[in-house]
Amino acid sequence: MKITGVTTHLLTARLSEPFSYSRARYDTRTAMLVEIETDEGISGWGECYGPARITKAVVDELGSMIIGSDALNSEFIWQDLYARLRDHGQKGLLIEGLSGIDIALWDIRGKYFGVPAYQLLGGQMRSEVQAYATGLYRRDSGDAAQYLAEEAASYVEQGFKAMKLKVGFGVKEDYEITRTIRDTIGDDIALMVDANHAYDAVAAINLARKIEHLDIAWFEEPVPPEDLDGYRRVKAATSIPLAGGECEFTRYGFKNVLGAGAMDIIQPDICAAGGLTECKKISDMAQAFGIRTNPHVWGSGIGIAASLQWMALVPTHTPISLSPTQPLLEFDQTEHPIRQAILQTPIAHHSGVVQIPTAPGLGIEINRDALAFFKQ
Repeated sequence: MKITGVTTHLLTARLSEPFSYSRARYDTRTAMLVEIETDEGISGWGECYGPARITKAVVDELGSMIIGSDALNSEFIWQDLYARLRDHGQKGLLIEGLSGIDIALWDIRGKYFGVPAYQLLGGQMRSEVQAYATGLYRRDSGDAAQYLAEEAASYVEQGFKAMKLKVGFGVKEDYEITRTIRDTIGDDIALMVDANHAYDAVAAINLARKIEHLDIAWFEEPVPPEDLDGYRRVKAATSIPLAGGECEFTRYGFKNVLGAGAMDIIQPDICAAGGLTECKKISDMAQAFGIRTNPHVWGSGIGIAASLQWMALVPTHTPISLSPTQPLLEFDQTEHPIRQAILQTPIAHHSGVVQIPTAPGLGIEINRDALAFFKQ
């Protein structure tokens, strides 16, 4: 089965209300999708994390290199593209582009054999995953403590058992908001905080010590991703588990993270770290180091579906147990008009639980009318 075409779809949607995290403000959401066609009429879909216009250019170039290749030979294609470009792109945009291609090839493989991708990756360890709500961003106006508390309460009402709060706005303000959210949701709901690497180790340690008593499930990206020494300093200074890795790439990058003992939880993004081919290897390697994997998920329904296929067999966090701790799905609740619109059947949660799709490939069908509507 030969690859006959690689098409990129750059989608854009304006938001009804902008929102911010510690380092940036969004008034638009984008998606960069990859469609790979074959001579047997089977097409596969992938998604790239990162700056959409730049990853589009990357995939357009990489795609030209694989025309005529065997679509089922995804491992060779991954290694070949990586080797061709390793002098220029062992991390970052090139790997993000490669991720989208790899996901699409796994979608094709599953459709060819008539099984979900996870079946070809090794089988199914779970049929559903507990999701946590990602939201609690800042708005342009209003009382942050009030609107964030109202939003947090709405997640509890929907049945979520965990949620993540954006921090990185100053230690004192972060502490006050975190305390407000904990008081709002009570003690039975897991609460994570995410600074999006807005702090250095000194400030991150200060915040961690102030919020430790609030039972924080993890502190995500307290310092910049390249500062593994900073991660170790924060990790040594707090009992809160540290999470990170959404800005890390391939098994080679995560080998350095794991070997440094910098994080308690790694968070590879399947649309950035190398696709299904690579993320399976990363999560298996993390288990050998005794480190948990909770994927980072921030994108359209294609990225969610691909993450779910991977999460079907992400190792449990406590393997020798009758009740092992399972990985959590990040389920973005911020406004994203493209996210579910491009799917014929949206991926939904029910009381905070998401079923893993069982149809062939990624288990989704694309709504081409939505593609046309959002296409730039």
